Amino acid sequence: MLCLLTIGVQAQLKPRVVILTDIGRPDLEPDDTESLVHLLCYADRLEIEGIITSTGWNCDPYPTESAAYRDSVVEAYSKDIQNLSLRSGQKHFYTREKENGKQRIGYWPSAEYIRSRCKMGSQRAGIGVIGKDNDSEGSDLIIRLADENDDRPIWVCAWGGANTLAQAIWKVQQTRTPEQLKAFLHKLRLYTITDQDMVWAMRENLAYSSHQWMRREFADDLKFVWDEGAWQLQCELGKQHWQKIQQQIQGHAALGKQYPNYKYGVEGDTPSFLNVIPNGLHNPEEPIQAGWGGYHTWALTKDSTTYAWTSVEESVQKLSEGYYHHFYLDNLNDFIARIEWAEKGEGNRNPVTIVNGKKGTDAIVIKAKAGQTVKLDASKSYDPDGDELSFFWHQQKGIGKTEVGMYEFINNLSTVNVTIPDTFHDDEIHIICEVHDNSKYALPAYRRIIIRTK
Repeated sequence: MLCLLTIGVQAQLKPRVVILTDIGRPDLEPDDTESLVHLLCYADRLEIEGIITSTGWNCDPYPTESAAYRDSVVEAYSKDIQNLSLRSGQKHFYTREKENGKQRIGYWPSAEYIRSRCKMGSQRAGIGVIGKDNDSEGSDLIIRLADENDDRPIWVCAWGGANTLAQAIWKVQQTRTPEQLKAFLHKLRLYTITDQDMVWAMRENLAYSSHQWMRREFADDLKFVWDEGAWQLQCELGKQHWQKIQQQIQGHAALGKQYPNYKYGVEGDTPSFLNVIPNGLHNPEEPIQAGWGGYHTWALTKDSTTYAWTSVEESVQKLSEGYYHHFYLDNLNDFIARIEWAEKGEGNRNPVTIVNGKKGTDAIVIKAKAGQTVKLDASKSYDPDGDELSFFWHQQKGIGKTEVGMYEFINNLSTVNVTIPDTFHDDEIHIICEVHDNSKYALPAYRRIIIRTK
C-alpha cells in the first residue's frame, strides 16, 4: 500500500525519459555526474526509464568501468531517498511490478528500480558501427520501452552521442514492417545536447554521426531537438553561480557529496531533461514554446543538409539564451531546495498556480476576437507552506505575430487584462504567468495561457 500526500500535485502520470550519458571520471567528464545528481533530485517528476552509458566527445570506445561513476550517484540516491520522499509525504514504495508500470507525479521510485534501469549502450560512436553487431542492453531496453502499452512519448535525452537510439531504430527497421517502424518512431522524442556521436577532435564532421542519419531518414516520424543554445549558456551560468553551487549543493546530503567541481562548464547536459519537467511553463511537444530547456524552431541544422528543431540560427540562439538566462535562477534555486530536502527531510515546496479557476500544468487555451479584453486571474493560486506569493506576467517572444504590450514584465498583479489588438487574425498570443513564493529560494510555478483567434 502506498500513501502519498500530493499537496499541490495533480494525480497525473510522469513524462517518460531515457538518459544516454557518457559519464566518466570527474576530472575528465564531471558535467554528466553533475547533471545526474540534478536529475535524480527530480525522480518524483520524471519517470526515469533508463540511464544508459554510451560514447561521447571524450570517449570512443566507451570504457566499461566508467559506468561505476553513474552507479555511485545512484547509490547516493539510495541514501537520500527516505528524506526526498518526505517532500511528497510518501510512506512506502510501489511493488516492483507497479514501479515498472506507470508512475504518477509525486512518486519517488526506489533505488532498486533506478538500478534496474541502468544499462550499457553502444560503446563505439558514429553511423559506421550501426548494424547487426552493435546491439546492446541499452538499445534493447529502448525497443522494449517503446513496445509497452503506454501512450506517453519517450524522451531520449542525449548527454553524449545518441548512437544507442540509432541502433534501436536500425534493428526495428530491419525486423519489422514500414508501418511498425513508423509506429515505433512515433513513440520517441530525441533531445540532443549538440552532436556528440564522435570524439571532440571530429566534432565538425557531422556526416560521421548517426544523428545525421536519423534526421535524414526519419525526418517525418522522429521528433528531433538539437540544442545549440541552452547547453552552452547552462555551462557559463553555472560558472558564474559556482560559489552558490559550492555552498548550497556540494557536500549537502549524499547526492551533493557526489557533485564534482566543473572542468569546462557546469551541467551542460541538464537542459535536456529540464525540457521535460512538467512545471506549467511549456509543452515539450512544442519546442517553439520557451521553457527551462530553451527555445527551438524548425530549421536547417549545422550540417546544412538536414532539418530539426534547433537553436543554431543566430537570432533563435539569442532568443533561446535570453529565456534560459531569465529562468536559470528559478531552476537552480528549485534544485537547491530539493537538495535541502535530501539533507534534512524538510524544506520548501513550490506554489500552485491557478489561472481562471484552472489548476494543473497544461496550457490554458482561450478563444478571443480582435478588440476583445481577456481577463487573466491567478488570485486563487496558493502556496502549500503558507508563503506569500508574487506574480509576474509576460508575453513570450518568438511565437505568434501579435504584440499585446506585455513583452516587459507586469509585476505583482494577480489579475491582468489583455487587450487584443485589432490586427489579431489567424494567430496565437502566448502569455506566461509566473508565481514565486517569498521563501529564501523564491520557488517558482508557472502557467501558460494561449489566446487563439475565435
